This record gives sequence, structure tokens and C-alpha cells, in this order.
Amino acid sequence: MGVVRGVILDESVLLAESDDDKTVSLLRPGAESLIQTLVLSRTHSGIAHGVGLPDDKVSVLKKFASLNSLDCFILNDHVSEVMAGWSNADDGSVIIYLISNKKEFLPKLSSYNWLVVVLNVGGESLCHNPNILQIENLEEFPLTICHLNKRSIGTNAVTVSYTMKPSRVEDFAKRGAFPLCPTQNGLMFVPLASKLPLSSQLKGVDIVLHKATDEILSIEDNKITFTQNMQALQRYLDQHQDFCVIDPLSNVYPLLDRLEIQQVLLGLVELNTEGKYLIRGAHFLKADNFDEFDFATGLAEARLSLPCIVKPKVACGVSDAHKMAIVFRVDDFKNLSVPLPAVIQEYVDHSSTLYKFYVLGEKIFYAVKKSIPNADILRKSSNGDELKPLLFDSLKSMPTADSITSNEPIDLKLVTDAANWLRRRLQLTIFGFDVVIQEGTHDHVIVDVNYLPSFKEVPDDISIPAFWDAIRNKFDSRVPK
Repeated sequence: MGVVRGVILDESVLLAESDDDKTVSLLRPGAESLIQTLVLSRTHSGIAHGVGLPDDKVSVLKKFASLNSLDCFILNDHVSEVMAGWSNADDGSVIIYLISNKKEFLPKLSSYNWLVVVLNVGGESLCHNPNILQIENLEEFPLTICHLNKRSIGTNAVTVSYTMKPSRVEDFAKRGAFPLCPTQNGLMFVPLASKLPLSSQLKGVDIVLHKATDEILSIEDNKITFTQNMQALQRYLDQHQDFCVIDPLSNVYPLLDRLEIQQVLLGLVELNTEGKYLIRGAHFLKADNFDEFDFATGLAEARLSLPCIVKPKVACGVSDAHKMAIVFRVDDFKNLSVPLPAVIQEYVDHSSTLYKFYVLGEKIFYAVKKSIPNADILRKSSNGDELKPLLFDSLKSMPTADSITSNEPIDLKLVTDAANWLRRRLQLTIFGFDVVIQEGTHDHVIVDVNYLPSFKEVPDDISIPAFWDAIRNKFDSRVPK
């Protein structure tokens, strides 16, 4: 049996029937989610229905197919014409026909060269038929495809189960990052289904890829509360220490705390050589209270001068983690509406130029983006002589210059050394960090570090294979405990 290259969904697994009149009331629970997974995983998919299906039901199927750019056809003697472009008969690939337990159709399906999978909803078991596979609900189907592919290509196949918010899944998947069909290095990606028992899913999975910051409900007194699904995953990983995860939550935690990551960046001093440009973190100071602290003295002791940028200590995962301010006068720290505790960070004049670096395993990429203007420009735009604090959300309304004005070259070797140092220090597989170059000193200053960034500024044909290689290499290099 070959690799699965296409999926046909029978009407019976998509349309729900009411108990009263047997008419279509809605799509079967899980149908839309399954279609989305198939489409985003770039699995060639279609919808088939019988000859005598009522027009209203056909209309529902055609509309659903059109919305998702799927083939929709009648299951009749002309199916072979419809299927001509689906796969090469000589490549050994397989097409799956997914149907509910409609026994009367099964003999007809045997005349096509398809693998039949039956959604057995409360019906009689068909286990006596060796040519038919069975699943109990639609959420099982993507993992079933992975199992079939692994059986086909052998031990080189690796199943990666991912969990992150839907918008992030869509962002990655639209760039081809999450295929169900094996990549060139043998990876298959399947979503972690919240409606299925976690342990039963992970028995058939080799790696878990997560964006834990999408699953944070709150962070109070340094205690992180995750969603129930993430808590369950955390318990499973605690009980299965040898399970491959990208990346262990304990390794991600430092990136959730701006103060902790600033302290990590202090270690970059070991990379610096006298007479050459410096790589460093920004100077910083912790603030627990804006009203009682002696900022004039505290700023001087921390080697800070005004203006400063003030950020919440919590770096991500909660609604106000990106609520920030640029402060021009000491008196304006009082009553500042930035969540406490906060980190007061050096504001680096950097000619409105930000370098975003992405570490994907041992490969490093970067992109150049427009950034916040220099302090003198901000002063001119801050309500005349009042110089009121400039408040913004760094994800939505960060003040950005009209253009990049830096003519200073970046020292790529220096930043690459820092990237590798951070990778070893943090023990992370995929992360990103932002670098600005200080005017005058040419110091390379790391101002932010984040976990599992989108890296969408890097062309897909370069970044996605590197993404797959990073995951595969982490799996291959794991040390069994």
C-alpha cells in the first residue's frame, strides 16, 4: 500500500440528519474541522454523493465544496473521469474513501481502487472485512492517515502533533508547513484533537510541537495557569520524560518573563572582544511600584538615561503583556498605566531599523524591518513641550518610522555567534530575537526574545524546509532516558 495522496468524503460523513424528519439540519459535528485540516494540510480532497440525493442536500454539499475549493461529484459510472487527475496510478499512492456505515454502498466501492475507511457511529462492526478500516469519530481520521503513511514508508516516517491557536495554525499551514503527506525528511503533521483522549493520540505520535503561550489563561505571582488541554499535555509530558517535545515547557518559561530574559542576556558579555563591536542586551531596571521608587537615582545606577521604554514584566500570553510606554521625564513614571511589575529598558537610538533573527535548529535567518524612530523625532511628536509618555500596544499600534534610515552594516558573524549562544543557553529548537544597532557606539543590542515565531519574513521555500529540518534533527538527536 502506498502513501495517501487524496481523500474522498462521502455525503454520509458530512451531513447530519435530524431524528424527526431525516432532513439535513446541519453538518455533522467535526465535519468543518476535518475539512479545514485536510485543506490546510494540502491533501487533495473531494466530496461524493449518490445519484438520488435530494436537491437541498446536494446544494449544501456543493456550497460546502465551493467554500473550501473541493471537487464535488456524483458517485456513478463516470467517477474514473473525475478522478483522472488525482494521482498517478504508477506511483503506488492511495486514495481513501471515507463513508459512514452504509453497508449497501460498500460492495459498489470495492469496484474502485480505493482504501475504504468507515465512520462506524454506533453501528455493527465491520472488522471481519480486512479491506475496510474503521474509526469511531471524525477527529480520528487525520491520525489514521498518518498511521497508514507510516506503515507505507516505514521507520523513517515521524508524526508531529501540533497545538496552537487556530489563527496561528492557519498562518503556518497556508505556507505549507503542516502537511499530512510526508515531507522530504519524513515528517507528517496532525493537529492535537481536544475531543479525543490525549494518551490515545500521543501513543501514535512521535513529537509534540506546541505554542504554549497561546494556551496561557493568566500569570499571577509568577504562577502560570494554562488551559485544561495544555495542563493535560503538561501532565503527560511530566509522566513521559523521554517523549520528544518542541520544546520542553521549562525551557520556554524564561521567555515569558522580560526580567528573566534580560538577566540571561547579561551573559552575552563572554562573546565580546576588545576593539570590536559589542553584542549585549539593553540596560534595564525592575519597577514594582511607580509612585514610591526613586527613579532619578535608580535610573543612574542602572546606566539608564531618558527616554526609557517601559514594558510589563510578563512578556506574552495575557492581554496587557504588550501594553508599553516611552517615558521622557522622571515625573511621568508616576501613575504610568503600564502593568506592574514592569521592566524599564534602555531606549536605543537605532535609525528606525530593526533586525529580526530566526533560529530554526542550527539554521539562522534574518529580515530587516522598519522600527520606532530615534528619541529626538519622538520628542517632536510628543505633544509639543509637554513630552507626555507615549503609550502603545506593541502588537497593534507601535509608533513606526516612515522608512529605514540606517546606513550602518550589521555584523552577521557577531549576531550569529549570539544566536548560537542563546540556542545553547536556552536549549530551544525554534525561537526568534530582535536586534537594533545603537547609533554612535554601533553596539548590537538584543531587545526582545520570543518562542516559536512565525518567521514569515523569510521566503517559504527557504524557511519551511529549515523548519522541518529543525524538528527532524531534534527528534533524531534526542537521548533516550
